Order: sequence, then C-alpha cells, then structure tokens
Amino acid sequence: MNPFLALVFALGLGVPAAAAPLCDDLGFAGLLAKCNRGETLKLTLASGKPLGDDAILQSGAYYKLEITADGSAELAVEGPGFFRAIWMNEIVINKIEIRPMAIESIEFDKAGTAELSFIAIKPGTHVLRIPGTSGDSQQVRFTIQ
Repeated sequence: MNPFLALVFALGLGVPAAAAPLCDDLGFAGLLAKCNRGETLKLTLASGKPLGDDAILQSGAYYKLEITADGSAELAVEGPGFFRAIWMNEIVINKIEIRPMAIESIEFDKAGTAELSFIAIKPGTHVLRIPGTSGDSQQVRFTIQ
C-alpha cells in the first residue's frame, strides 16, 4: 500500500476526496465522450454590455465556449491564466477548425462567432476579460473544481 494512504487510514482520515466523472463509461472517445460534456458556455462581446455569467466547471469535463461579437465595436477577450488551465481541443471560426497549442486572446474586428472546445484541467478561479477594462461586467470568472 502507498505509504501516504497507509498513514491516512492509520489516522482514521478516510479516503481523499476526488471529483466524480460526468459519466461512468467514457468509452473509445475518452474525455471527449458525449456523456462527459458540460453545458455550453456563452459570452457576448458588445459595446457597453456585460460579457457573460460566471461559471463553475469540473476538472476533466469537456466544454464548449461560444464567443459572439455583435460588431458594435472592435473587441477582444483575453485570459492567459484561463487558457493555461485548460486543454484546448479546437477553435471553430466560419466552419474552419483550428487546433492551437496555446492562445492568450481572441479579437473580433466585426460581428461573428468563435466556438472553443476544451477540457477543464487546472483547479482554481480563472478570468476572461475584455482587455483594458476593470469592471465586473467586463469579465467572467470560471472556477474549475
């Protein structure tokens, strides 16, 4: 037995807690399995409008993030901490699939939608924000548990 677990049991502390998977059998697709998908997250880039709602994500779960710009201004969303806390599967823009190693921001010069699919990895609270802003409505907090 692992010495750490032996000590935990000897002290009567029980078993360390672990997050439950979203599904029991991930099957051939692994973490990308349909049963492992959380709800689609949506952000809206619009001049003077709130960016979106904060969300709680489960580490190891697959998510889609839809970022839609209404074209009212040239706007971006940045969040290097968030983008380093996830494994990016792909970004889809105008039916073109991009599989990046890493990104720090996405900028929209005109109206459009970008769909990011990813697996949440690193626990903690991570922020996506409109660059150069400090208001609470201009940022979204994603808490990965």
